[in-house]
Amino acid sequence: MKNLIFISIIMITVLLAACSNEEIVSDRYTFIGEGEYWEAEYVFESEETQKEKDGRTTYSTNNSDVFKLTYKGAVEDMQSIEKIEYNYKTSAGGGGGSREFNEPPTDITLRSYSSDNGAKVYEEEIIPVIVKWDGFEESFELVNKSE
Repeated sequence: MKNLIFISIIMITVLLAACSNEEIVSDRYTFIGEGEYWEAEYVFESEETQKEKDGRTTYSTNNSDVFKLTYKGAVEDMQSIEKIEYNYKTSAGGGGGSREFNEPPTDITLRSYSSDNGAKVYEEEIIPVIVKWDGFEESFELVNKSE
């Protein structure tokens, strides 16, 4: 009797899964790059759900991303820094930020996070990054290193 109940539960689960009109596609891309002074990593995650309902196809998307910028040299090299500004650009928009220092920094890593239901970043993108600090400027590109 227990086997019959177990087999019934499995068959109902399989039948429900087969009748589902929902498809989920998940992507995760890690873009990295560096210049002479700075290195960056941008991680984009997306989950797109496609549903059939009443003869129509609907889509919903949830995206999140993390951008991390790090100074490559020793912190002692940047003791006189007063302000850092950075920005990056993707097909989904972009981002950026700044940080001001009232005293010598002990860590020069900047991060930004976001999540939305908007546009998607694509696997083959090349993401330009610009960093400005105390009269200096460096530009470099991030490329997808995901496997």
